[in-house]
Amino acid sequence: MDLLTTSEAADYLRLGERKLYELVADNAIPCTKVTGKWLFPRHELDRWVLSGLAHPAGMVPPNPPPIIGGSQDDLLEWCLRRSGSGLASLSEGSEKGVERLLRGEVAAAAIHFHSSQEDGEMANVTAVRSTPRLHDAVVVAVALREQGLLLAPGNPKGLHCVADILKGNARMAVRQKGAGAQMLLETLLARAGVSPSQLNRLEPACLTGPDLAAAIRAGRADCGIATRSAARASGIDFVPLLWEEFDLVMRQRTYFQPSMQALLGFIARGDMPLRAAELTGYDVTPAGTIRFSS
Repeated sequence: MDLLTTSEAADYLRLGERKLYELVADNAIPCTKVTGKWLFPRHELDRWVLSGLAHPAGMVPPNPPPIIGGSQDDLLEWCLRRSGSGLASLSEGSEKGVERLLRGEVAAAAIHFHSSQEDGEMANVTAVRSTPRLHDAVVVAVALREQGLLLAPGNPKGLHCVADILKGNARMAVRQKGAGAQMLLETLLARAGVSPSQLNRLEPACLTGPDLAAAIRAGRADCGIATRSAARASGIDFVPLLWEEFDLVMRQRTYFQPSMQALLGFIARGDMPLRAAELTGYDVTPAGTIRFSS
């Protein structure tokens, strides 16, 4: 261990010794007292300086926290637990996850983008490629997921499409802006020439697919868009709409981190197919493949 004396530490930090003693008195700087003399571990001084480092807009920390942000998904959360990766999840929707990734607040974001131009196929890659300041991205496939209309058990209102929902003035649970399911709903409405304001919406918006399913199960809404697995877990009906790509996006340097490699290795070679079959509504054939690398 490289220990500096008071004078050496003052020179190293380019501070006066008086200021250094003030910091010591305030317990504001790493140091230790040995036989009446203050000593300062050099590596701890380095960490102390870096802890106060300001990051201008556009500059992200080199090591983001071990968190997967973005979209909520039951299969992904199971993989996080079983892989031993040590990665946690923060589910706030695809768009919010990418925003946190850009700020260095998460290691990766789970995404399922939709737009009127893409029909769900390659929409994630298109969104990543068009995102400023995400020039060093890797997109890794987790699965294909089945999205559809979640309905009360027995589908008492006979809902099968957006037109049925509008005609019957059914109350629709929606997701927050920027969530992939909400993008899908807005795309379907745009294709039908319908304004979102014409919906009989349940407020406030549901933060995850399971929250939306719970609202329908409790009778607070008649329908909503989420995955087949969310419908099955809540014991409610499901009308399929499409299959979508569900991916992870991260920076290239994060891809090679041990925690991320543990997760991706499990996704590619673990027993995820068995769990996917139990949850229903997944096709894990592409799991672990790289869809895009910039």
